[in-house]
Amino acid sequence: MQSDIEIANAAVLRPIREIAEETLGIGEEHLVPYGHHKAKVDVGYLTSLADRPLGRLVLVTALSPTPPGEGKTTTTVGLTDALHGLGHRAMACLREPSMGPVFGMKGGAAGGGWSQVVPMTDINLHFTGDFAAIAAANNLLSALIDNHVHHGNELDIDVRSVTWKRVVDTNDRALREVVVALGGHVNGFPREDGFDIVVASELMAIFCLTESWADLKRRIGDIVIGYTRAMAPVTARDLGAEGAMAALLRDALAPNLVQTLEGAPAFVHGGPFANIAHGCSSVMATRAGLRLADIVVTEAGFGADLGAEKFVDIKCRKSGLRPDVAVVVATVRALKYHGGVPLEDLGREDVAALEAGMANLRRHLANIRDVYGIPAVVAVNRFPTDTDSEVDRVVALVADEGVRAYPATHFADGGNGAKGLAEGVLAALAEPSPYEFSFTYDDDLSLTAKVEAIATRLYGAGLVTWDAKARRRLQRIERDGYSRLPVCVAKTQYSFSTDPASLGAPSGHELHVREVRLSAGAGFVVVVCGDMMTMPGLPRDPSAARIDLADDGTILGLS
Repeated sequence: MQSDIEIANAAVLRPIREIAEETLGIGEEHLVPYGHHKAKVDVGYLTSLADRPLGRLVLVTALSPTPPGEGKTTTTVGLTDALHGLGHRAMACLREPSMGPVFGMKGGAAGGGWSQVVPMTDINLHFTGDFAAIAAANNLLSALIDNHVHHGNELDIDVRSVTWKRVVDTNDRALREVVVALGGHVNGFPREDGFDIVVASELMAIFCLTESWADLKRRIGDIVIGYTRAMAPVTARDLGAEGAMAALLRDALAPNLVQTLEGAPAFVHGGPFANIAHGCSSVMATRAGLRLADIVVTEAGFGADLGAEKFVDIKCRKSGLRPDVAVVVATVRALKYHGGVPLEDLGREDVAALEAGMANLRRHLANIRDVYGIPAVVAVNRFPTDTDSEVDRVVALVADEGVRAYPATHFADGGNGAKGLAEGVLAALAEPSPYEFSFTYDDDLSLTAKVEAIATRLYGAGLVTWDAKARRRLQRIERDGYSRLPVCVAKTQYSFSTDPASLGAPSGHELHVREVRLSAGAGFVVVVCGDMMTMPGLPRDPSAARIDLADDGTILGLS
């Protein structure tokens, strides 16, 4: 089979103006084109659609991720193509890829095989410049902080308390901890600083939760950059930064319209980390999609304990959006891995290990139905090494949980390979939900109680413990009036626990909180458990070593 980039490079794309008009009814005058195959949809036009009823929202999530990968984005695209092929006005809403993983270890995030959004190379690289705009706005705030201190520090900022970091959209471990303003008085006041990757910036989370330019500016103004020597919070508004930062993001706020290989429309917009932030594409794009299409297929980062939880408890809580159905992506390989099979042996048939690994999927399904109150179906993303016996057993085990499972081959067969899954999703959408949508915790609980609710209800933890510094930081955040904010737990995606090697469905474990961060502009409190990197490093053999530019201008090696 051809590689992802070979398939993408050989694809014949339709002009984006045709996709917009014929699939969504958007006139060319409402597009801001970036070449022939990608465009932004004018914010003013989207605002004019406010009276339109919303379509149905399908959330794609997964069991706990494994090294071989589950194909969540690929499934999102394949399902969208299948619904489109069945004659439904369907579209996908996806995150923009960060160039850190593109040049690092994970690769791009435009789907794979015959289920991709295109132009793949553009999407995985600079795209429409949204991330560059976010980086510029983020770093403008950093410059304004240091400039304020240099010119007399009227706000009496304690430079030791500044939490706002600079960002860049590549993996660079050397930038995690740096010292700025060296070289004498003319260069400012020396202090310790650091860089995060763009997708870990609070500004990225703000960008993906806002729905208007006015709301964007308000949220930016609420950002807490540090504290005064009297321990009072200092905001971006105190520095007069919100207007200029919002100006840099004006055009970026418009969603990016592209297409799938089969001509279905897709919004690819925003891309916050699924650990340190909520890991979903923008509310702006999701709501616009729901006003333009009958069915919107979107995804949340990592497994249902992280991505789907944040989708529900942060994105849905703040936007009022509600998923009608959740599609949980599972693979035979992932189930066997959670059942104890080593990575190198996943190609061998092992029904017993698959049955043992079902504990992981079973807990995710229980959380989705019993905690979030969302009807679920399972997509069994089939790989060539999967045997019929294994696939049939997965379907039967899922049926035992009262959920329907649908094998799908969209990676190799495109939308046609996900036709059965699409029909299953349509059937679920047609049935009255037996559940009542709910959040994991109430707004009026303390921040501590919110963390405990996630840990015990979703992760199966026995207790939550806190570093003394994290406990003090939490208490300060509550004293400053932020106790009603939702919490965003940052932990390993590979396990329900904080130990990535603890597979399956561990129970009774300890969730230890080592750090607490306030994202006041985004409107949540980040609780860091275990070792979480907001500036990843490159692996020994980075993907960048295989990416090249041919003499005819063709980009090679992206995946």
